Amino acid sequence: MYEDRVDRAEQLFRSGFNCSQSVVAAFADLYGFTEEQALRMSASFGAGIGRMRQTCGAACGMFLLAGLETGATRSDDSAGKSGNYAVVQDLARKYRECTGSLICAELLKLPPSSIQSYAPQAEVRTEDYYKKRPCPNMVRTAARIFADFLASRHEDPASGRV
Repeated sequence: MYEDRVDRAEQLFRSGFNCSQSVVAAFADLYGFTEEQALRMSASFGAGIGRMRQTCGAACGMFLLAGLETGATRSDDSAGKSGNYAVVQDLARKYRECTGSLICAELLKLPPSSIQSYAPQAEVRTEDYYKKRPCPNMVRTAARIFADFLASRHEDPASGRV
């Protein structure tokens, strides 16, 4: 049902957008956002949040989308907040099962001691970059998990989504 969005996420990544941007932009129109707005709102989460190699940017993009889908919009909505957290935790579990980790540095197999030394400069994208990185697969995985989540919600009339 959403396979074209999974493909679009990978296409966006391979065109030079970061992992988070790629996942968010592939689905953002469902929530009334333009591609430019989606790219801007998710820009800071790439490369493990600001290239700090922490939580994988593709996963962060998936979590941002989960907020758009299930996030509470009232400050006193404890049940809504808890519901969103449950969704995020489930998505995180699925992502971790598929990839082995939620941590960018671990996914890239970088030594823990090197995490603090990363400069903010984005890497130049070349064919070699894509060959040595698992990132296109991480983007596809996050997009697919979110697509499956949406498909399950659309099949459930109680989801409240039209």
